Amino acid sequence: MRLQRVSNEPILSPREDIAFEKDAVLNAAAIYADDKFHLYYRAVAHNPGDRNRSCIGYAWSHDGVHFERMDTPLLATGERPEESKGLEDARLTKIDDTYHLVYTAWNEKQTEISRATSTDLIHWERQGIMFGYEQMGNNKNAALFPEKINGEYALIHRPIGFGAFDDSGEKTPLDMWISFSPDLVHWHDHQVLMRTRRDEVPFEWWKIGTGGVPMKTDAGWLLVYHAVDYKRIYRLGLVLFDLNDPTKILKRTDEPILEPETEWELNGDVNNVVFTCGTVLRGTELWVYYGGADKYIGLAKGDVAEFLGVPAQQAALAGA
Repeated sequence: MRLQRVSNEPILSPREDIAFEKDAVLNAAAIYADDKFHLYYRAVAHNPGDRNRSCIGYAWSHDGVHFERMDTPLLATGERPEESKGLEDARLTKIDDTYHLVYTAWNEKQTEISRATSTDLIHWERQGIMFGYEQMGNNKNAALFPEKINGEYALIHRPIGFGAFDDSGEKTPLDMWISFSPDLVHWHDHQVLMRTRRDEVPFEWWKIGTGGVPMKTDAGWLLVYHAVDYKRIYRLGLVLFDLNDPTKILKRTDEPILEPETEWELNGDVNNVVFTCGTVLRGTELWVYYGGADKYIGLAKGDVAEFLGVPAQQAALAGA
């Protein structure tokens, strides 16, 4: 399958008159709740001697295309030592009555996985580092499954390693991992979830990582993921995991479902990038909010019925 853009233009662009997002908006967590679409996007300001300072902004919409935005950060940078440089690339999961925003904390020396929680999508409480540097080194691209699996929470993430921050992957491709926890604090059973197919699939040469949050369907856990090729071009793929054993891959695309094509996906803060942190499944229609060239936010859609092997417009368990 291939996703179709709702427009050849971004749906969100940086606002030059708003200091915290004057240079870039990208990589938004997404959810449909309370009759609205909610985006929690990475907002970037490049200041002299302080480039790439990131925080989390908030936008909302009734139609999923035209958004209103707050003029101040929802979660500002610099409030905790591990976030001294920024909060990046959040993914949003609802588990029971609580929303969990999992994001990358960046202090210019190392990246760690942090979490904030809310019951109303507006007021958030930081819970701190959930998967620290001491466990697997630098880590990012994390997302929680929306329910416990076999009695435990499950987290997708991508370890990078110890020492100087380096995710080049020149020698060893970077893979997606999964870990389990009884309480969202103590993690165990760390294992590779999905390997980069360097010698098999060209668009996955360098590294892979989760896109949005796993979405529950009758056919399995549906996940959009990102992959990077030898030329550092970021594309999106689609994978389906077993409902009861998410370490079991049922189906996976061999061709990208979205790749950089428009001018604002090809040229920006990081060229040749489409990258998602937020997906919404409405029936079998998949909505993918994605960052273009690390500077803009776009929206693309596609029907996943054939990929799931179900009749078109059959309601997913996640529901419209």
